[in-house]
Amino acid sequence: MQYLEYMKILAINGSPRKGGNTEKMLRTVLEVCSTGSVETAFFQAGGREVRGCKACGGCGKHKGECVQKDWVNDLYPQMKAADALLFGTPTYFFDLTPEIKAIIDRTGYISRHDDFAFNRKVAAAVAAVRRAGAIHALDSIQHFFLINGMIVPGSSYLNMSLALGPGDAEKDAEGIQTMRDLGENLVWLLKKIKA
Repeated sequence: MQYLEYMKILAINGSPRKGGNTEKMLRTVLEVCSTGSVETAFFQAGGREVRGCKACGGCGKHKGECVQKDWVNDLYPQMKAADALLFGTPTYFFDLTPEIKAIIDRTGYISRHDDFAFNRKVAAAVAAVRRAGAIHALDSIQHFFLINGMIVPGSSYLNMSLALGPGDAEKDAEGIQTMRDLGENLVWLLKKIKA
């Protein structure tokens, strides 16, 4: 079967540690996804200064843009153009990073005032965790996906890796396999939707 449409997956790293465990997990998924018909892109959100949503309603007046002028306005068009979104976060006190939370709140409102731009996109999330809290962090992100009408594929286990110190994600064999399985399922689902 041929797929005439070119598909794009955008990964967003919410960890401030460039090259850290969360990034390695995301890149493992993207490596599997990089096929002839799938283009991948990576956005480093973690470590950038960002403000949360002010609930001011300004995005309703400025379709497709937040009134707060920062990098979230540069990220939103990339998210809108992608066929699939892949979020990654380390687990901070049983939850996601503030950068990912700001992206969720601000782009969520923007997209609702932009003809529900995320509706029917494929989306998944991964979390690096020392021991516990990944389920809550993943749930927080997946609630964003589901309220926006996005389609979430599964994997062979929860999309997490036991990773505290530098390089720990690369030592977690089950976590690596989970990321690889997620990548395969992302591409499979995209191709089914686009067929």
